[in-house]
Formats: sequence, C-alpha cells, structure tokens
Amino acid sequence: MELLVGTSPSWAITIIRITLGVIFFAHGAQKVLGWYGGYGLKNTTAYFKSVGLPLPVAYAECFFEFLGGIGLVFGFLTRPSAAAVIIVMVGAIATVHGKHGFFINWELTPGKGHGFEANAAYIAMAAACLIAGGGALSIDALLKP
Repeated sequence: MELLVGTSPSWAITIIRITLGVIFFAHGAQKVLGWYGGYGLKNTTAYFKSVGLPLPVAYAECFFEFLGGIGLVFGFLTRPSAAAVIIVMVGAIATVHGKHGFFINWELTPGKGHGFEANAAYIAMAAACLIAGGGALSIDALLKP
C-alpha cells in the first residue's frame, strides 16, 4: 500500500502534479468526452486505428490520459497515474513526435510536425510524481498508512 499511496509532503511536487494533471485531464477529456473541441471516444479511437494502432491500445491511450489526469489532479494513486502519463508520452514520441526531432515547430512550417520537446518535459514531470508521490494536498497523503 505504501508503494501506491506513500508520498512526500512536498508543495513543489504538488504544483507539478496538479499542473500535469490539468494538462492530461483536458487532453483526455477531448478524447473520451469530446470536450474542449475534441472528437470523443468513438472518433478518436477510429482515427488511432486508421493510423495503425490496435483498438485496445487506442482505448488505453484515451483512458490513460483521462484517468491519469484525474488521478494527478486529486493526487489519488499518483504513482500509477504518473506511470500512465509516461506510457502515453513514450508512445507519442515513438509514433508521432520522434521523427520530427527535438523542437516544437514554433513556425508551424507546413509538412513538419512538432518534435518531442514537450513530451520530454511531461515525462520529467510525471517521473518526479512517480518518485515523490502526490505531495501535499493529495488524497494519497490522506490514505497513507
């Protein structure tokens, strides 16, 4: 149980956790619920399948983002939530962003996508949560034995 909900009392990790959680909740809500201009679960998974992802992986990607984001916002099962974010970002680098190099395409050059710069930052934030746990103001801290 300590491995799942153990946490440091750090306010710094709390800021990282909540920020990362909001980002992933918003992107997950686009994919799962169609909120914030998203396409919803049916259309998102159909697109992922059309570009070669197996359907179970497409569903896992959507729910890892959505549920991982919720878990991080509330600091509930922070470590598994952070692991879900890392898995999604490694997959995004492997399938989409890695071929475009490191940098974000700030100039929006046609035909060139964004590199993995942001993905690397998200992985680092999630790794910090994976190591430290939920920090202050987390459900994990309340559940800690």
